[in-house]
Amino acid sequence: MRFINLSMQNGAPAELILSTRDDKGREACYTRAFLPPQRLILLGGGHVSQPLSRYAADLEYDVTVVDDRPGFANAVRFPEAGRVICDSFEKAIRELSINRYDFVCVITRGHRHDALCLRALLAGDMPRYLGLIGSHRRTIELFKMLEQEGFIRAKIDQIHTPIGLAIGAETPKEIAISILAELILQRSSRSSARESTRLALASHEPQLLAYLLSQKEPCALAVVVEKSGSTPVPTGAVMAVNQLGGIVGTVGGGCGEHEIVKHALDVLRTGQARLINLDMSNDVAEEEGMVCGGRMQVWIEPFAEE
Repeated sequence: MRFINLSMQNGAPAELILSTRDDKGREACYTRAFLPPQRLILLGGGHVSQPLSRYAADLEYDVTVVDDRPGFANAVRFPEAGRVICDSFEKAIRELSINRYDFVCVITRGHRHDALCLRALLAGDMPRYLGLIGSHRRTIELFKMLEQEGFIRAKIDQIHTPIGLAIGAETPKEIAISILAELILQRSSRSSARESTRLALASHEPQLLAYLLSQKEPCALAVVVEKSGSTPVPTGAVMAVNQLGGIVGTVGGGCGEHEIVKHALDVLRTGQARLINLDMSNDVAEEEGMVCGGRMQVWIEPFAEE
């Protein structure tokens, strides 16, 4: 077991790499990502940005709003945003140092400002997501102009436009929901080349990471690596267990989690990692109120940051 970039430097996710072995000696390797709060940059503080900022903050995006008008770029208008910048779009984009982990929505008040934003964005590193609001005809003309100015067509083609999923949205709140749906889709997408080894859950979990970074006491990490049927958590659920049986994180709660804690204490005592099979479809699980009816494999190993 080893962590990569545990402190999440430069916006890169932390990754936990697990090398497991079952009771028949078969080995498997898994990657569990801990995504930092994704930065969502809203270029334009209009009527769509207001609900989008609110909804995105609820889903743990770190929202930054940019507008060059004081009446639109202020904390009163965007109380949920982590940062509100009142400045020119070009200057704000330069100062934000946008990287490949960021999500950016260009939702300004007009074609001229859209072009200013895209010129600044295309001149730097492409963000994880770049969406542009506007009509199909208008964006075609804008893209032609940018290509004629020398911007790379392959980068232009990465822009999501019309922005948002096609759900028939009309009002600002509905449009915000359609944009957020596309952001969620993009955030949850994974490389097909690594799909089989990348665990499903990729949450932030700051409390767990802070506990592991502090490294004040020996602990064991329990990670759900396989599942079948209905289970209380997806693969990638992580729980740390200290020598007193205290826990940070969860692998589903109930009698199953209690069983994992007992195994984790034994792992700490012996120093030997192990793979545990949890059956939540039997009579005991039913008596404990666990109606999931599935099975999980949980890998438990002493934790030590490398």
